[in-house]
Amino acid sequence: MELIKKIKQSEAQAHEIIEQAKAEAAKQAEKGRENRLAAMAKAEQQRKEATEAAIAEAKSQANAEVERLKAQAEDQRRQLREKTANKMATAAAKVMDYLRG
Repeated sequence: MELIKKIKQSEAQAHEIIEQAKAEAAKQAEKGRENRLAAMAKAEQQRKEATEAAIAEAKSQANAEVERLKAQAEDQRRQLREKTANKMATAAAKVMDYLRG
């Protein structure tokens, strides 16, 4: 009789251990899922920050290129004016001479 009682008690303890192990496994699985979600959120945030940084850098480079091109265009216009100024004066003098003449 005592042996049957010990067997039943052992079975109950084994059942309790199994239930505790199941609960612990479920807890660990949930914790792992939460960790994966947190890692994914962090990776998404880092991706977003990297994208924003790349966009800001591209804008900065584009603005610098625009300023460089504006300066180059202004320089070319100035050179063109300098080259044509003497020719314009000569042409105007010829026209005036022709009209007077």
